[in-house]
Amino acid sequence: MFLGEFQHSLDAKGRVILPAEFRDQLVGGAVIARGLDGCLSVYPHEEFETLAEQMREKAKRGERERRAARSFFAGAKPVAPDRQGRVAIPQNLREFAGLERDVMVVGVDFRIEIWDTARWRVQDEAGQADIAAAEGLEDVF
Repeated sequence: MFLGEFQHSLDAKGRVILPAEFRDQLVGGAVIARGLDGCLSVYPHEEFETLAEQMREKAKRGERERRAARSFFAGAKPVAPDRQGRVAIPQNLREFAGLERDVMVVGVDFRIEIWDTARWRVQDEAGQADIAAAEGLEDVF
């Protein structure tokens, strides 16, 4: 399980350091892909396989689902942290997520999300307001 948020910076080669506490869970490999709401998602290989199967099934429903699956898979890339825990983020994915320099690396249960820091702040504030209101979350808290 991935938990917590960490501020990092992309280096000149478009790499980000993943937190040390996340790296052990990525030993078997990982895949970085476009995520919801304008972030990037990093999935351990096993989780990506599960998600890929779900996408394959959804792609059978219709044209919209096929387009989404096609774009999702086309933008995905296998990655492995180097000895310093860095992962290279391809240019097309950096552009998708609006990543320039300052990023947030966020643990979200079974995946890691990488956000532009300003976008993350907006998402996090909205999420905190949702928790405070507990609307739709009454049965969780």
